[in-house]
Amino acid sequence: MTKEEILQAIEEMSVKELAELVSAIEERFGVSAQAAVPVAVAAAPQAGAEGAAEEKSTVDVVVTNAGQQKIQLIKAVKEITGKGLKECKELVDKLPAVIKAGVSPDEAEELKKKLEAAGAEVELK
Repeated sequence: MTKEEILQAIEEMSVKELAELVSAIEERFGVSAQAAVPVAVAAAPQAGAEGAAEEKSTVDVVVTNAGQQKIQLIKAVKEITGKGLKECKELVDKLPAVIKAGVSPDEAEELKKKLEAAGAEVELK
């Protein structure tokens, strides 16, 4: 069985089957899946350093004025950020607020249109 066939089989598994597979591997080979965590943490700073070099091509979406439709704006912020209503209301109440940071210019334009449709004044920084 090739690596590609193994990866294909894993892609087709459910979450429950994957959990069972991890347990079976841990038992058979006497390893722990938690041992992989330090490796991932050690790799994270390098990814951050690479991200810093790419910051020139990213922008922040900042709401400067909520406008007249504050409830619509809170709903739009919730949709964009995935945060809860309370967090979104706090963001909208404390303007100017960064709604989403480090996004591509194209995505930032789309978000700006959504927020402006909800009555907000938006800046891209």
